[in-house]
Amino acid sequence: MPDQHLNPHLHINSYGTFLRRRFGCRVSKVNVDGGFTCPNRDGTRGTGGCVYCDNSSFSPGGTIPDKPIEQQMAEGMAYHRTRLGSEKFIVYFQKFTNTYAPVARLRDLYRRALAHPDVVGISVGTRPDSLADEALDLLEELARERYVCIELGLQSMDDAILSRINRGHTLAEYLRAVERIAGRGIDLCTHLIYGFPGETREGFLRTAGLIAGLPVNSVKLHQLHAVRGTRLAELYFRREFIPVTLDDYVATACDFLELLPPQIAVQRLYGSAPVEIRVAPSWNLKNNRMWYAVVNELKRRGTWQGCRLDGACSGKVGNL
Repeated sequence: MPDQHLNPHLHINSYGTFLRRRFGCRVSKVNVDGGFTCPNRDGTRGTGGCVYCDNSSFSPGGTIPDKPIEQQMAEGMAYHRTRLGSEKFIVYFQKFTNTYAPVARLRDLYRRALAHPDVVGISVGTRPDSLADEALDLLEELARERYVCIELGLQSMDDAILSRINRGHTLAEYLRAVERIAGRGIDLCTHLIYGFPGETREGFLRTAGLIAGLPVNSVKLHQLHAVRGTRLAELYFRREFIPVTLDDYVATACDFLELLPPQIAVQRLYGSAPVEIRVAPSWNLKNNRMWYAVVNELKRRGTWQGCRLDGACSGKVGNL
């Protein structure tokens, strides 16, 4: 593994490693709920949201909009200090679409998050169709002094899949958003999901080539999972959605990583949902165990992130 970006113990460029190198200490992301909604729910772009979407499936219980973000931050920081010994924090505006509001409200929320002395930056989850010029200008302004990351949901590069899951945007809109973000001093993370109905492994792996050619700094990857109350759960109960198996997911994630440039940090390799709302798949692995399922498969193969790009692991065990 000659590339300097890779953590030699993990065989990937983990986001934790990236943050430690950048800030010189352990940095954790603290989730907050800024009370946003989504244009794919309020009728602007659609209604009902994505077929898999239930924000309670990936948001900590303490992040509710009724609490001031300062209280949410304090509780999250205390948790990570105790659990991980974290010293600094990135405030992650996660739930729904966190640029979908007047710029005055965005400025107030973002600056309140950055006012804490232990906060090194913010990360803002949003959609390709919800980046007004004013919001981008504000984030560019903040990025001149602090770490700023936009987390942009793509999920799939296949427009047919995006339509079937009621995503409400196209690949072209994602590419246009990336173009508008580039050159502003803002880090860009792209969210991807594997396992949509009708998706093939080969089709998903083409996304690695797409990302490799874009100014993307990090990725989040997880399996498609159904939680109660979503249309995806209804499809599962009607046997119209068959989740990928654990073995398929781990193999595909490793194939993807082998095609991903090593300078792109990996923020996530697995999605989870509280057991009380989880429908499928039920792999019953905690996040750290799932993370290491992928890492250990790379070690078993003798491969690492980006090794297929220069042929260094073309003869290794893989599934392409």
